This record gives sequence, C-alpha cells and structure tokens, in this order.
Amino acid sequence: MSQYPYDAPTAVPTAYPYQATPTAPRTNGMAIASLVFALLGFTVVPVILGHLALNSIKKTGEGGSALAVIGLVLGYLQIALVVVFMALGFAGAFDA
Repeated sequence: MSQYPYDAPTAVPTAYPYQATPTAPRTNGMAIASLVFALLGFTVVPVILGHLALNSIKKTGEGGSALAVIGLVLGYLQIALVVVFMALGFAGAFDA
C-alpha cells in the first residue's frame, strides 16, 4: 500500500501566462505632415516639419523617421528647383 491515502498525484496542466503581442511604435504626426506637404508641393513647410519631427522622434522613440527624411528630401529638392528656375528666369532663359 502506498503512503498516500489517494492515488498518486497527477500532473495538472498549467496555463501559459498571457503574453500581449508587441505593438508598433506610434508614427510621429509631424513626419506624416512633412511628407504630405512635400507631396502637395510646398517648399519650406516640409523642411521645417521634417527637422522638427526628427528631433521629436529622437527624444520620444516614435516611428516615422523614414517619412520625415523623405519629406525633407522632397522639400529640399523643391527648394532647389525653385532656385534654379528663378535663376533661369532672371537670366532671361524664358524670354520669347
């Protein structure tokens, strides 16, 4: 006879602890605005918003740095195009 008054103890299935799925970091709103304004053809606004967004992303760890960089690149390209066309216009390249 065994020393336990009942049958041998059986293994009780244990439930695994609930693990939340990791969430993606929030996207910085200024980075989104920088890209949108760059696509709409604004020149200086995406540059300012892009720089502000990158600083904010560095401090808070939010996502959206690629959006901010794309907004910056498009904004600087638009500024360069405006400068080139203005220089050509002053030089008389568009005169008939």
